[in-house]
Amino acid sequence: MREQVTKRLAELKAEFESGQARLREVERQVAYLRETLLRISGAIQVLEELEARSGAPAEAVAPNGAHG
Repeated sequence: MREQVTKRLAELKAEFESGQARLREVERQVAYLRETLLRISGAIQVLEELEARSGAPAEAVAPNGAHG
C-alpha cells in the first residue's frame, strides 16, 4: 500500500508541475494578446483622429473588428 501511495504522490507532483508550466505559458500568451490588442486599439484611435481631421466621415469599428 505504501508503495502505491508513493507512486501516486510522484505522479500527482509531476502532473502539478506540468500544469504550472502550462499555466505560465497560457499567461504569457494572454499578456502578448493584451499587448497586441492595445496596439491595435491605439492604431484605430490614431486613424480615426486623422480621418476626423480630414473631414471624412468616420466609420465605427466594433471591438470584434466588425464595421458598423
